[in-house]
Amino acid sequence: MSAAVSVPKHRLFESPNSRAIEIGPWTITARTNPISNAGQSDALQAAIGGIPLPEMTFGSNSLELEHKDSGWKYAFTTEEALKGVRNGELQEGDGGVKVGYADAWIKSRTGASSSIPMPQTVPTKPFDWTYTTLYPGHSTASSSSTIEWKPAERNNALHTIPLAELTRHDPILFYAEIPLYEDELHDNGASHLLVRIRVMPTCIFILQRFTLRVDNVLFRTFDTRIYHSFASSPPLVVRETSGWEAPYDRVKYRLPKRDDLTPLTDPMWIAKILSEIPSEISQEIGAGTKWRGLGNKVEVATLQ
Repeated sequence: MSAAVSVPKHRLFESPNSRAIEIGPWTITARTNPISNAGQSDALQAAIGGIPLPEMTFGSNSLELEHKDSGWKYAFTTEEALKGVRNGELQEGDGGVKVGYADAWIKSRTGASSSIPMPQTVPTKPFDWTYTTLYPGHSTASSSSTIEWKPAERNNALHTIPLAELTRHDPILFYAEIPLYEDELHDNGASHLLVRIRVMPTCIFILQRFTLRVDNVLFRTFDTRIYHSFASSPPLVVRETSGWEAPYDRVKYRLPKRDDLTPLTDPMWIAKILSEIPSEISQEIGAGTKWRGLGNKVEVATLQ
């Protein structure tokens, strides 16, 4: 039986739209607000370069961390996440996705035998309609500029995220789930970005997960994990980013019940299946989009 974990001194704060914890040199604030109103949406759309916003945009939501001793500040915000969405024509590596039947639809209306005229179209600003982003959070203070992310040392145990610690049944001192945006992709699937944080007696753990489902085409997940052990000296933050992708049918084939499609809308189930598919497929070949987000990267920042 594992020894009981002592709970460090901490303070919790709560208001209608935010919750916070102070623990040691850390202050962590989670803000959860309703969907952006018209005025907020207009301002946000202008700030991100004019692309249409997702159907459900939580522009005032955020997660912010501050380490008082070093002045390091880090945040996850809707605005910065949407700035990571391709604004303009998609380029090599952007992982552009076409709806499965789009080519057939166009061919049926433009082929030599077609008697159906092409519909009138209005030019729109090109952008990645799947809202795929590789945003891993961002530093927010000028003093943070002296603290850099550096590649993790492959054989250094301190430069990894210890799954054994995270799966222990330690008390959870602070928990928050913060949606940033969600879109139904014109009924062709779903795209959403969500941040979760757990503060335990020994550590801080954050998971931001982007999930994309394009019906009959592909599934895609991009995770950012942030881990900090309160015992690390000097204080060390580990950041791991991971991207997976697979053809739609390859994931659908793994449904527990063939006639129950519900799991295909569950980001946790999708991520689990993508991680179980051999990595040479899910993190190298993907769904053939040549998306640059595939693979794993681990970095560390020393807070001095």
